[in-house]
Amino acid sequence: MTQFPEKPSSESGCAAKSDAIEATHAPPVPIEVDAAASLAPGVEVIKSYWQHAPIGPGVYRMIAADGEVLYVGKAKSVRKRIASYLRGGGHTSRIARMISLTASMVFVSTETETEALLLETNYIKQMKPRFNVLMRDDKSFPYIFLGGDHVAPQIAKHRGARDRKGDYFGPFASVWAVNRTLNALERAFLLRSCSDSYFANRTRPCLLYQIKRCSAPCTGEISADDYAKLVGEARDFLSGRSRAVRDLLAKEMAEASDALDYERAARLRDRVAALSAIQGEQGINPKSVEEADVFAIAEEAGQFCIEVFFFRTYQNWGNRAYFPRADKSLAPGEVLGAFLAQFYAERPAPRLILLSHDIEDRDVLERALRERMGHRVEIGVPQRGEKKDLVEHAAQNARETLGRKLSEGASQEKLLAALAAAFGLDRSPRRIEVYDNSHIMGANAVGVMIVAGPAGFMKAHYRTFNIKDEDLTPGDDTAMMREVLRRRFTRLVKETASGGEEDSDAFPQRPDLVLVDGGQAQFEAAGAELADLGIDNVAIVAIAKGLDRDAGRETFFVAGKEPFRLSPRDPALYFVERLRDEAHRFAIGTHRARRKKDFTRSPLDEIAGIGPARKRALLNAFGTAKAISRAGLADLEKVDGINAATAKLVYDFFHGEGGG
Repeated sequence: MTQFPEKPSSESGCAAKSDAIEATHAPPVPIEVDAAASLAPGVEVIKSYWQHAPIGPGVYRMIAADGEVLYVGKAKSVRKRIASYLRGGGHTSRIARMISLTASMVFVSTETETEALLLETNYIKQMKPRFNVLMRDDKSFPYIFLGGDHVAPQIAKHRGARDRKGDYFGPFASVWAVNRTLNALERAFLLRSCSDSYFANRTRPCLLYQIKRCSAPCTGEISADDYAKLVGEARDFLSGRSRAVRDLLAKEMAEASDALDYERAARLRDRVAALSAIQGEQGINPKSVEEADVFAIAEEAGQFCIEVFFFRTYQNWGNRAYFPRADKSLAPGEVLGAFLAQFYAERPAPRLILLSHDIEDRDVLERALRERMGHRVEIGVPQRGEKKDLVEHAAQNARETLGRKLSEGASQEKLLAALAAAFGLDRSPRRIEVYDNSHIMGANAVGVMIVAGPAGFMKAHYRTFNIKDEDLTPGDDTAMMREVLRRRFTRLVKETASGGEEDSDAFPQRPDLVLVDGGQAQFEAAGAELADLGIDNVAIVAIAKGLDRDAGRETFFVAGKEPFRLSPRDPALYFVERLRDEAHRFAIGTHRARRKKDFTRSPLDEIAGIGPARKRALLNAFGTAKAISRAGLADLEKVDGINAATAKLVYDFFHGEGGG
């Protein structure tokens, strides 16, 4: 891979027809004469870089004057792809904006188009360019883990790297789906879910054994051979042989009943019922598709929804909806192609991927996934049969989910309009920031900012602030709020000082409305803090709790008005209460997390040079930090992994001038 330098003579870029998305399928929006003229500077910049662009495959980045990465693309021939930007017109409005903002380009040459696709995907995920399609939720999926490294294997929920020996079943669409399935599997197969350390220290069966959700191998309530049989049955069930397992248990239940062993028959009956519950809750279970991910995209009012269904071992393991950020001029197939490349960037791919729309770089993506997974991966758009039915079912869900989101968005717009009317704003706020703080008598004080907009709560924009002012009087809520506002808006001023104009389609970084928890004092303090920073175009509203903290009796403080209340039936009041309660929830949760961290902090954490390994060695040798503090220097030196210098460091910490 070759990185080209950063001057027109040597900088480079790699364009993508691919998943990074160029609007080649969407009909171009004609560019007006004056708009075409505005493209000229960008076209000249691109032309100067085009002369030195790689002829072969690679990745290119289009960069604005302030250094923002506008777009990342890939191409089989970067130079040919860049040439498409040199036209003075005929572009969609999205491409025209992108060209007009381009001040420089960077190219990376790759050996193959497949390598270019993978690099492009990594750049998009890291840089989040405004003109690319972005997958906004990249959380890992949960799996069910069945251990293979213990005499009594554990069954548990798993996320992240698969570094433990055993079998992984999934993915599941949500933690809720995994928990539901795990609960049923515990009842059906009586496998332990406890950790290995908990297992090793049991002297009698735990509660799960009493409620018939574990066979208690920890205390020998079941033999190793019988437990291994249960593990085998669970593995068979999760591997797709669920009907055979159910038939076997049903046969054993009948035999136990015939032998008048009604207690065993009842246990087997409960296990069969648990298995039936799993299969009954999984919805559509295909007969001819053993393993597949099904993707369907819906588009309406310039928004996209991608519904994903996961099928493993002929069973439906759930579905999840995504709302990628994409320009409305893009065709559904372009958005879906870009989404797929990002979706599988860090996730394992099944052997079959079914799509509602064809994608341009299907062959390239297949090769990339095959190389990474080590097995054949087929991507198809089915036209008939059960596979087509699965895609249509996903498409129906995508349309319904997008319809619900648009309906919720319309309701949100009405609430924002009501809020603007209630507080005398010129227009509906696009970004609302709500501030609150939490502490106990000034201890572990934290401030928080939550953000809301037309799409609801924007949790990716939430922020927490550890109160740092040592001169602050403990419990002074007004001073805490001033510190939080000062830090937040000082940073905002620095970030926007040289950032140019904000994209009108993007969620704004600057708030239209600031809500603070408090009364007249907090309102005046917030106004003074923003005035000190030269910010005078942000509306500030303070919310004072009602008498006896009754919801619905809040008093509001707004510039240019006397303090007032809203009608108990005013939708704006309900909306403000939701915002305030979300800020309060976030503040309390953040405060509790910090307090818990302080509770579990060890004095050893304060000793420079004592890392996790040495800390573990000392605790293994002495048991507690208190015992370490009482240990003599000679005893400390005897601990494995602790040399004489480290032992003296620990001893001096507890017994010297800096000791506790």
